Amino acid sequence: MKVLVLNAGSSSVKFTLYTMKNETVLAKGMVERVGIENPQLIYKHSDGREVTEIINIKDHTGAIKSICDKLLDPEIGVMADRSEVEAIGHRVVHAGEKLTRPELVTDEVKNIIRECVPMCPLHNPANLAGIEACEKIFPGVPNVAVFDTAFHQTMKPSAFLYAIPYEFYEKYGIRKYGFHGTSHDFVSSAAADYIGAKREDLKIITCHLGNGCSIAAIENGNVIDTSMGLTPLEGLVMGTRSGDLDPAVIIHMFNLGMSVAEVDNLLNKKSGLLGVSGVSSDMRDILKAEAEGNERAARAKRMFILRIVKYIGAYYTVLGGADLIVFTGGVGEYSLPVRKQIMEKLGALGIVVDETRNEACFGKAGLISADNSKCKVLVMPTNEELMIARDVRRSLSK
Repeated sequence: MKVLVLNAGSSSVKFTLYTMKNETVLAKGMVERVGIENPQLIYKHSDGREVTEIINIKDHTGAIKSICDKLLDPEIGVMADRSEVEAIGHRVVHAGEKLTRPELVTDEVKNIIRECVPMCPLHNPANLAGIEACEKIFPGVPNVAVFDTAFHQTMKPSAFLYAIPYEFYEKYGIRKYGFHGTSHDFVSSAAADYIGAKREDLKIITCHLGNGCSIAAIENGNVIDTSMGLTPLEGLVMGTRSGDLDPAVIIHMFNLGMSVAEVDNLLNKKSGLLGVSGVSSDMRDILKAEAEGNERAARAKRMFILRIVKYIGAYYTVLGGADLIVFTGGVGEYSLPVRKQIMEKLGALGIVVDETRNEACFGKAGLISADNSKCKVLVMPTNEELMIARDVRRSLSK
């Protein structure tokens, strides 16, 4: 079975083609600058060959057609006919409360995705555009939507409700939904496998740390709480997102004459590491600037770490202890000093870092806690695309 996994963004489409017999990647890549001048296709064959070229497209349909054409290319393609694609998996960011597991796409499913656009105006329209493009290019091939919010829907009302008048939840669905669900699902399961245990028997805190960051408390395979909320803005300090702040800050911004659009842009695209440091949203740049004596960069890093430590400590308490803490995402997998400093601040929980193990785990799975650590700490590279492909296979085998 060949499964094509797509992640359609507002101006990009990422793709991975799997053969599910042995979960092997045949080809992957992305189309950048969709709807913008000089769109570009990046295509990577499993044998290591790569192609980058400017393509003449206008929208997501054109982008996905160009991907299909490259997969069929006689020189570098991996298929003889488009009918070899037996199913297509789509990352969809927001599904509200109505869709809590991967779903075969129907008109009803598409309508629910549309209904959630006000809660996710940047991502859901693009996700839907990707689905509708595939319906044209691969007629008759089943499309499966896999939702970022789905894994978190085991939270109880005490965790997902906001302490505002209840009618805002009843009438408008305003509540915590959580995101990065596919990543938290994948790494919690993979981490349990790594230590030879069943996820259903463990208490796990998963830390997805990249440009976007979120933490989840998972007990017996169910999410108890997670840091992102109604939107991906709540929670940790991120690359360009503010994370948690006093709501009165927003009111004050309005009083200063800022518009809704300006506040939204500031909190989502100009805050976080970038806003505090004035240097970059990339932790590598932050660490370099800190080493050169930039105090604002150092302050941004300290804020980033402190917020993570606070959430881990809170979730450790909510869970009544933890068997595993898992780091994933670009920062979680590759930033050795950040991981080390987070773990050092968790010493009150009996967590001890093994510096040699930490240094050895650069972008690969491994234990980074010492043998005398009360809780095991792992690095586990995420693979959201593979998780989506697996969800597609499970959905279609029912």
